[in-house]
Order: sequence, then C-alpha cells, then structure tokens
Amino acid sequence: MNRTGLSAAVALAGATALVLTSCSSSSEEGQATPASSSAAASSSATSSSAATSSAGAASNATVYTLPGTGVFPEGITADDDTFYVSSTSDGAVFRGTVGNTTVEPFLPGGQDGRTGAAGLDVDGDDDENTLVVAGGATGTVWIYDAESGALRGKFTNGLGQDATFLNDVVIADNGDAFITDSRNPTLWRIPANATGEGQLEPFVDFTGSPFAYGEGFNANGIVEADDDNALVIVQSSTGNLYRVARDSKAVTQVDLGGATLQNGDGMEMEDDTLYVVRNRDGLIATVDLDDDGNRGRVTGEITDPSFAYPTTVADVDDQLLVVNSQFDKRGGSPVEPFTVVGVPER
Repeated sequence: MNRTGLSAAVALAGATALVLTSCSSSSEEGQATPASSSAAASSSATSSSAATSSAGAASNATVYTLPGTGVFPEGITADDDTFYVSSTSDGAVFRGTVGNTTVEPFLPGGQDGRTGAAGLDVDGDDDENTLVVAGGATGTVWIYDAESGALRGKFTNGLGQDATFLNDVVIADNGDAFITDSRNPTLWRIPANATGEGQLEPFVDFTGSPFAYGEGFNANGIVEADDDNALVIVQSSTGNLYRVARDSKAVTQVDLGGATLQNGDGMEMEDDTLYVVRNRDGLIATVDLDDDGNRGRVTGEITDPSFAYPTTVADVDDQLLVVNSQFDKRGGSPVEPFTVVGVPER
C-alpha cells in the first residue's frame, strides 16, 4: 500500500465489523464499536525472532506488537523505516520503526471524528510528509502531517454507512490521492495539496464498465502502475484486477492469463512485483505485472505460520510487513496483543 512501499461466517464477521454506531475482505471488514481506546492504551511490545500463530506453529517472522486491546488492525503503509498501522475498532493509527518492536500510538482513536480507519498511505517524497487515512463506513478521508500528526484536511462523500466503505488509498506520483469504495461503484479522488474540509471528488463511476459491482466486497486494494499512468485495483469478491487509466479514465480488466486473486485485499507494488494479500486464504500472492498494468502473471505465494487473517502489506528493506487483523476472531477470542509481522521479501 505504500509507495516505497467474507459465506455466512464471513458475512457475519463483516456485519459486526462495520457497525460504527452500535481497510478488507470479500465481505465487510473492519469497523466496529470501539471496545477500547487502543491509541490511549499504554504501549507494550515484545521482541521475538520466533513468532507463534494462533495455530501454534513456529515462524521466523519478526513480531511487532500493537498497544491496546481489541485493536483489530487493517491497513499499513511505510516511508523508509517508519510504518503506520490503522485500527478498525476506534480509528487509531499507530507508528513504528523497522527493527524496533515497540509500536506507539500516533493518532488517538476518535480524534477528528475518526471512529474507524481502514487503508492508509504515506508520501514522504516531498517536504509535506503526507499521511492519508481512509475511514471505511464513515465515508470520510483524513489527511495528516505524517511527522507531527497535525490534521490538514478532511473530505467526505456524504453517503450513509450502508452506502459506502472507503477501503484503501494510494497517493499517486503527482500527489493526488485515490480511494477505493467497496460498496459504491466509485473511485474517489483528493487533488494534490488539498487542505481544509470538503467533498470527495468522484474520479470514475464504474457503472457500465467492465468493473461490475456485485454481492460481497468489491473494490479493495489499490496501487499505481510502474509507469505512473494507471491505477490497478483488486476486486475481492471475484479476484479480478482492473486497470484505470489516469488520463482517459478508461477501465479494463488486467489480463492474468485466467488466474484470479480471490479474497484480494491490500496490495503493494515493488519494482515489477505486485504483492496481493488474500486475507481469508492466509497468504500473499506475487504477480509479475507489466509496467503499464495491462497484463500480469501470478508467479507464486508467500505463506507463514505467523499470518492471522492478513489484510495488508508494506515492503520495507527487503522484507514484507504484514498486518494480522484476526477479523475472523471478531466477536470471539482473538490472540492478543495484535501484531504486525515482518517476513522476507521473495
């Protein structure tokens, strides 16, 4: 997700996850009534080179523990060695450093009306150090200073929580932010350097395009193609990838040679490799994607015993940071503390 980098049971988990008043899977994910203020909780961390998954299997992953309880994290993004993780439970955002397993609260849950957070992206290539946070069923996107945490902008689509789920975000090379909506067939945009409060701009209406919305979760993870001229989006429910041309706004299906990426969630583009997290399958698919994003070939899968309903991934220093959401344990007994794990890039 960064630039340098649910079948009946699932539907039930998703329905619980999305009730904000009472960032991603093939059904509703993430948002829930805040059970605790995860960002306000004291930071705790444990360092281990041998992670243990909920199934008890050993792993060589590096473990980063998140402070608080009931976090149910979703999104991750990184700039150099600094990474940010979102909480679907109360909208908190955490900040950590690769190599230091102590992850700290950064943006408290509920601040600025941010009661839920899904995907997020950071742009540290300019002096602005911009962090963009998608708010799921809140229909809102927040823009922050990635260093200080100061709020710069707040944009909404004005839709009710049953009509929208702002799931993932990518900051394009030109500074524009593009946000996927898993419920409403619209790709939203925030122009570069936008500040203050305002309305999200509909960039593309997928109605009538090859990207046909259906039952379940639709548009989810998003990246910018290597040539910077197109955006690539995964549809969770079908496993298809779609390409959106930045100039013409033309929508086409990416040719994967018949392969699909079912339950596709967060994605990360690194050189010619597209990493696609397949949450319910507990793995990350690797795709050799053409620079223009028109064609790709699924080349392999990455699995690790430490994965626990992984949702998103960030590539940092030849390793993949993977969020363990444990969305399948919402309403049950998740293994706490919640974690992000680092596994070798391959």
